[in-house]
Amino acid sequence: MIVDLHTHTNRSDGTLPALELLERAHSAGVKLLSITDHDTIAAYHDLGYRSIKEAIRIIPGIEFSTQWRRTGVHILGLNIDLDSDSIGTATAFQINARKQRARQISERLERAGLPDTLPGALAVAKQGAVGRPHFAQHLVDRGAVKTLAEAFKKYLGPGKAGDVKQYWAPFEQIIEWIRAGGGTPVLAHPGKYGLTHNKRNALIEDFVKNGGQGLEVISGQQDPMMTKSLAKSAEAYGLYASVGSDFHQLEQPWSYLGMPLELPHICRSVWQLW
Repeated sequence: MIVDLHTHTNRSDGTLPALELLERAHSAGVKLLSITDHDTIAAYHDLGYRSIKEAIRIIPGIEFSTQWRRTGVHILGLNIDLDSDSIGTATAFQINARKQRARQISERLERAGLPDTLPGALAVAKQGAVGRPHFAQHLVDRGAVKTLAEAFKKYLGPGKAGDVKQYWAPFEQIIEWIRAGGGTPVLAHPGKYGLTHNKRNALIEDFVKNGGQGLEVISGQQDPMMTKSLAKSAEAYGLYASVGSDFHQLEQPWSYLGMPLELPHICRSVWQLW
């Protein structure tokens, strides 16, 4: 069974509308799918709350931004109740945080010599929740940089002018909101935060202490050694294991719908809970 519990639409920083993503996932053989847009569940309204294909099961989800110590991290809320008060509170808080953050990113970029970036980023985002990828695309469009990678390297990556974290809800609050909304909190792509093995396990330990229940053991194309390490951590901390492509757009061979994401045999899959 092909499972993909981490994908994005144009309601956050993906490029496909929700219905097109669903159709492509179905064509690729995905049987269990979650759309996990950043801090918003708007894509599920686009779907009418249900799958258009009987052969694919939709797990309602979201990806929240937060901070652990001084590192920006993401927490997935899987199998959430889309109508719950806590998810409504969480998304309202985070969307407001995104608006404040976008204004500060724009102000910082202006001080770095790039004025009036907010209108351009909002135009790129269209109806989606604005984030750094939208600023990056705007910088490419206006000719300030040649590529998205250059935009992050010069202006938007860790430690750069546009790296703003302080508006997100606290780590423990995100987990509480997810659980109160009937969902399963899963630490997203723990191998992508640039942490040492010991610091990564410290993050996982704090996640568990605050009520976290799952670990994304595979995120897109990944070093097999990282998969093995994360599988061992999931087992050691009693966490369920999740998998996801972290799909954002077409023609990215490291992150595509229908990619084989097979968990190591020592893992307990998170979808056992549902």
